Amino acid sequence: MRNGLKFFSLLGVLAALGLGLSGYSKAMLKSPEINAMAPDFTGTDSYGKQHKLSDFLGKTVVLEWKNHQCPFVVKHYDSGNMQALQKEATDDGVIWLSVISSTLGKQGYVSMNEANQIAQAEGSHATAILQDVTGEIGRLYGARTTPHMFVIDKEGKLVYDGAIDSIRSANQADIAEATNYVRAALKDLKAGEAVKTQKTTPYGCSVKY
Repeated sequence: MRNGLKFFSLLGVLAALGLGLSGYSKAMLKSPEINAMAPDFTGTDSYGKQHKLSDFLGKTVVLEWKNHQCPFVVKHYDSGNMQALQKEATDDGVIWLSVISSTLGKQGYVSMNEANQIAQAEGSHATAILQDVTGEIGRLYGARTTPHMFVIDKEGKLVYDGAIDSIRSANQADIAEATNYVRAALKDLKAGEAVKTQKTTPYGCSVKY
């Protein structure tokens, strides 16, 4: 009986975190088509600088949806996994844009200054952190969870959409056993090959639009 109570308590926690997809998300959020041109956008970063996606044509781009208070994001940052992946990518010339779509008053919302302080404390290697307070970029890409990852090739086509890796948990111990889909996609692109795994189901906390 006690184990049963623990199970239902866990379900309650997961529901509170917004795991999975809410009815709103299922009905309203739709990701762009794989192998089609990624939707263009202009976003303002945590230093007030604007970045237009189409300006990065000729470079591979990674979009990472982030909420620093989400346990699944914490998993990948506290372990150093996300920062290591960012560094590998950016050292290879990849543009890495972390996107914060939490709206004012909701979990994960931060001011520009707070975003910079958090990034510095984490040791982030992102090219820029975009402040998507209106959720415009998030909805454009159908971003559902934090993290939700997208990879765009040098031609501007969306070639990966989904989870960061293959083990859907908030446990850091699972990272070493998981297949990192983003790393695999970047490796395929670097080798001049088609991305083998292009679509997976993202996991984490719901984006707080």
